[in-house]
Amino acid sequence: MENIPYKIYLTEDELPKAWYNLRSAMKTKPAPLLNPGTHEAMSAADLAPVFCDELIAQELDNDTPYFEIPQEIYDFYKMYRPSPLVRAYCLEKAMDTPAHIYYKFEGNNTSGSHKLNSAIAQAYYAKKQGLKGVTTETGAGQWGTALSMACSYFQLDCKVYMVKVSYEQKPFRREVMRVYGASVTPSPSDTTNVGRKILEAHPGTTGSLGCAISEAVEVAVSNPGYRYVLGSVLNQVLLHQSIIGLETEAALKKYDIVPDVIIGCAGGGSNLGGLIAPFMRDKILGKLNARIIAVEPASCPSFTRGVYAYDFCDTGMVCPLAKMYTLGSNFIPAPNHAGGLRYHGMSPVLSQLYDDGLMEAVSVPQTEVFKAAEAFARVEGILPAPESSHAIKVAMDEAAKCRETGEAKNIVFGLTGTGYFDLVAYEKFHNGLMDDYIPTDEELQASFDSLPKF
Repeated sequence: MENIPYKIYLTEDELPKAWYNLRSAMKTKPAPLLNPGTHEAMSAADLAPVFCDELIAQELDNDTPYFEIPQEIYDFYKMYRPSPLVRAYCLEKAMDTPAHIYYKFEGNNTSGSHKLNSAIAQAYYAKKQGLKGVTTETGAGQWGTALSMACSYFQLDCKVYMVKVSYEQKPFRREVMRVYGASVTPSPSDTTNVGRKILEAHPGTTGSLGCAISEAVEVAVSNPGYRYVLGSVLNQVLLHQSIIGLETEAALKKYDIVPDVIIGCAGGGSNLGGLIAPFMRDKILGKLNARIIAVEPASCPSFTRGVYAYDFCDTGMVCPLAKMYTLGSNFIPAPNHAGGLRYHGMSPVLSQLYDDGLMEAVSVPQTEVFKAAEAFARVEGILPAPESSHAIKVAMDEAAKCRETGEAKNIVFGLTGTGYFDLVAYEKFHNGLMDDYIPTDEELQASFDSLPKF
C-alpha cells in the first residue's frame, strides 16, 4: 500500500478563496442564451426579472478567470469544507485491480450533496439584493434541500416545485426541506398557469425538471421581491461548483498524483462541471492528457442520443433558449430513481466541450447502476445516491479494464452525495421491481421534431 492516507484532507487555510470560471480558458465559448421571442442574445436587462443581479453578471462573463468568494459565503463553507478526497483502497482490493481509485465526497453536510455549494451563494446574492425570497425546482430533492438550508440561514422565503415522481418516491427529503421552512409543491401542479397547461397536455404525468422549472419561473416573475434560482445547467452554477475541482486538484497535488481518468454523473452538469473545471483548463492548455467522462442514465441520454441545438430550458417554454445537447423540452423521462439526472438538456458549457471532443459520454441502465452502488457500499461504507452511482459504475468499469491490462491508472470520480433518502429505490432494486426503460428512437424523434426552428 502506497504512503497515501485513506482520506486526503485540506486545511481550512487551503479552502479556495475564489471560484474558477472555466469559460475563460475555452477556445470556443458556449453559445449565448437567446430571447425566445426575438432570438437575440439575452442581455442583463432581459434576465433581470428572473435572476439576481450579481448572478446575472456571473452568468454572462466568459472572460474573468476567478471570482472572489464573499466572506459570508466563505464562512458558511468552513462549516463543511474542504471535503475529503478518499482513496478507495477497499474497492481496489475487492476488484483486484491495479488502478488507484479516488472519490471526492460531497455528502458530508445536512443537504447530503454538493448542491449546497451553489445554494448558499445564490441565497447570499438574493439577500444582498434585498429580496423577500426565491423559487426553484428540484428533482431528487438534493437541490431543494440545499436551497432550503441556505434560505433559512439568510432568512429568505423558499418556494420549491418538486418533480412529482420524486415528491412521491422521496418523502423524507421533502420533509427536510419543510424542516428548513420551505414550501414544497409537487410538479406539475394546478397552482400555476403553466402547470395546468402541462397537466392538460400530459394527463397523469409524473413530471420532469423541465415542468418544475416552468412553474418556479412563473411564480418568481409574478411575485414582487422574488427571483428564480437554478441548481444546475447555468454558467453561474458551474462557477460556484468549481470549488469541488479546485479542492480535488489541491489534494491530488499534495501527493503528486496526476489523474488519468476523471468521471462524473451528468444530468444538467453542475457536479461534473465543478469537478472537472481546473483539469479541463489544463487539458485545453495542453498540460494534462486525462480522459474526462460524463455518465448519464440510459433513460435520459442527453449527450449520447440527444442533438446539439437551441432549445427551451423548460417544458412550459417560458425560459430563454440555450444551445445544448438536448432531448427536447417536451421530453418527459421515465420515472427512474436518479431524479437529479432527469433533465432533458445539458449545460451549455459542457455541451460545447463535448462537441469540441474534449470529453466523452456514456449512458448506463439503472439496474447496473444500483448493482455498482451496492458493491461500493459493501466495501467503502458509504451508501451512495443513485445519481452518484452512475459515476461509480463507470469508475468500476475503468478499474476492471486496468485489471485486464495491468495498468495502474489514477481514476478520480465525484461522489456527489449520500443515498439515505433513496431507500425506496434500493428497496425496489432488491425486490426486483426496477426496470431499465430506454426511450426508443421514435420517441426521441417525436421530441426532436418539436425543437424550436429558426
